[in-house]
Amino acid sequence: MRIDVLSIFPSYFDGLTLSLLGKARDAGILDLNVHDLRDWTSDRHRTVDDTPYGGGAGMVMKPEPWGLALDEVAAATERPTIIFPSPAGEVFTQATARDLATREHIVFGCGRYEGIDERVFEYAAALGEVRLISLGDYVLNGGEVATMAMIEAIGRLVPGVVGNPESLVEESHEDGLLEYPSYTKPAVWRERAVPEVLLSGNHARIAQWRRDQQFERTRARRPDLLADDAD
Repeated sequence: MRIDVLSIFPSYFDGLTLSLLGKARDAGILDLNVHDLRDWTSDRHRTVDDTPYGGGAGMVMKPEPWGLALDEVAAATERPTIIFPSPAGEVFTQATARDLATREHIVFGCGRYEGIDERVFEYAAALGEVRLISLGDYVLNGGEVATMAMIEAIGRLVPGVVGNPESLVEESHEDGLLEYPSYTKPAVWRERAVPEVLLSGNHARIAQWRRDQQFERTRARRPDLLADDAD
């Protein structure tokens, strides 16, 4: 999978060199490329923003640098998926991550200030599939943090990134429920014991206990997930 990121703060993505994603990048499983949007400006100040038409507070990102950057980056493959993190977009879920993990090429465009000139989204649709995606009902200073979260969620689902693919199956949200609690040695820690069933060696009992814990934890912490399942 190829992932390109356009941002005016490319150093935000230094963390992509770490841990599993860094190893996948080194191994050639993930082709991760971070670009400075200012490289596609033409003035000596490398300007990427201007005042909004119609007035209002803040600045808006200019269309010219975005158009030039997308022309170059999106051309690496035929009709990539182009994602702009936005509080006005669809909500990112585990299902979204699974879907995007099957794509050949994803381009992330990280907005700043009061957002990106709307015409950029319209133009990008001529180059690929455009999706505006939100992490939730809140506003961040820019798209970098949301992009990092999405790359992490998507990248780890790409075959070969996670060493043991079975570990992905039992995670929170993979089957619509939260993950069951986990324990390791010692069996008793500060007078708190590991549940007896996990020490029993009875795999059927353990599987049932874990499933029951998923429902109990989901009911307590995210009852909305059970309500959605009932619908």
